[in-house]
Amino acid sequence: MTNTTPTTNGSTGRVTVLGLGDMGSAIARTFVDHGFATTVWNRTASKSAPLVDAGATAAATAAEAVAASPLVVICLLDGTAVDEVLAAVEGAVAGKVLVNVTSGSPAQARANERWARERGAEYIDGKVMGDPPDVGKPHVRFPFSGSREAYEAHEPTLRLLGGIAYHGEDAGAAAVEFMAQVAMGFEMLIGFLHTLNLVRAEGGDVTAFTERLTDSLSGYAPLLTMMANAIKTGEYGPDLGPLNVQAALMDDLIGHRESVGVEAVRMREVKTLMDHRIATGHGNEGFSSLFELLPK
Repeated sequence: MTNTTPTTNGSTGRVTVLGLGDMGSAIARTFVDHGFATTVWNRTASKSAPLVDAGATAAATAAEAVAASPLVVICLLDGTAVDEVLAAVEGAVAGKVLVNVTSGSPAQARANERWARERGAEYIDGKVMGDPPDVGKPHVRFPFSGSREAYEAHEPTLRLLGGIAYHGEDAGAAAVEFMAQVAMGFEMLIGFLHTLNLVRAEGGDVTAFTERLTDSLSGYAPLLTMMANAIKTGEYGPDLGPLNVQAALMDDLIGHRESVGVEAVRMREVKTLMDHRIATGHGNEGFSSLFELLPK
């Protein structure tokens, strides 16, 4: 990689990385490869060795590591580990910018931001949407939120990690983005697995079906945008067709699944929502209008 050391608005070419699991090591290695004076710390000290060989400096304690740099990136296993490390570095964080990319909830991010602010530090919460080998490439996404001033000062440095986006001063906003994106993935993929179960139960070829399905998925992007806009405005057009028409499919979909022993919980949820929406006079609206029945 080319050695380029951003020095814009307070970034001095020094950075600390706390936590050297696969992701933390990949982040630290990216900074090293771009010519940063990189200080690393890990509870298991031996994990520092490959990075030291590459040019990093290992600190004996987390507090020493924090003291070494104006920018401190925290990448640990979970929120409990973050709490433990923050307690250990409490006396060293004043004047620092803490960037925590550990997976966690919006509430945890907001609590961390309060903790940092009370101790004279600035806090940026971030999440990693990608795999360790791909850190430093544009398709790895890092949503960030928290201190705008700190983010803008260190944006050139953070941009070295991948595709970054700032979601606002609410420290929990990046976690909201991350949790929603991951949840959507799991919702979709568990539905996909149940659908493959259905195809296989009927003697179909799951690979051939999937190839045909992927050709259909491109049509969902504009549909999702249309549905989001309808929810935002409260004006529900007949996106997939009027509910009166869509609902006619539901008994067949449910009956088919149950006849071959395939889970139909989501299909029954959809039918219940459709029936309620139609019964209250909204049968001419589309699928997006079911949003009005979800708990607020």
